[in-house]
Parts: sequence; structure tokens; C-alpha cells
Amino acid sequence: MAVLIDTPVWPWRGRLWSHLVSDVSYDELHAFVAAELGIPRRAFQGDHYDVPEELYAVAVAAGAQPVECRELLSRLLAAGLRRRKRATAAG
Repeated sequence: MAVLIDTPVWPWRGRLWSHLVSDVSYDELHAFVAAELGIPRRAFQGDHYDVPEELYAVAVAAGAQPVECRELLSRLLAAGLRRRKRATAAG
């Protein structure tokens, strides 16, 4: 299993968030999230889940590997699982 989580430092709506990814497959990531965190599938952000700070320790205890954000991105890119957001046309 290669589920990775970065430190919860990303602020949004008054909370801090982590990114949770797999460097193996999206199926592995969805299975981990469903079994261990209970985050709904609709929360999937194309290549990662945002995990609130209060679930960080739960994810790590369940087997997610804590990494720095740069390593998380590097491993996601190396696995070919990074999906970039589409640019929007300025109108």
C-alpha cells in the first residue's frame, strides 16, 4: 500500500487540511478512504482527497505514510496519477 498524506497546513473555511493520495492507483485510494476515514467519494478532487486536520492522525494510524507536500506531489507525478485542473477561458 502506498497511501500518502501531507501535513495539515492548507487553510480553507476556518480549518486546516491535508492531501491524501495513492502513488499506486485511484482504486487503492478510494478503498482506503472508504474503509478508514468514511469520507464520501464525492469529495474526491480528481487525484486526491482533502482530509481535515482532525482525521490526520486517524489516517496515519490506518497506514497512510506522512510525507512533505513536495514528496507527495513528486510521487503522484512519478506514478502518472497527477491530474491538473483545466484552465478556464477568460471571457
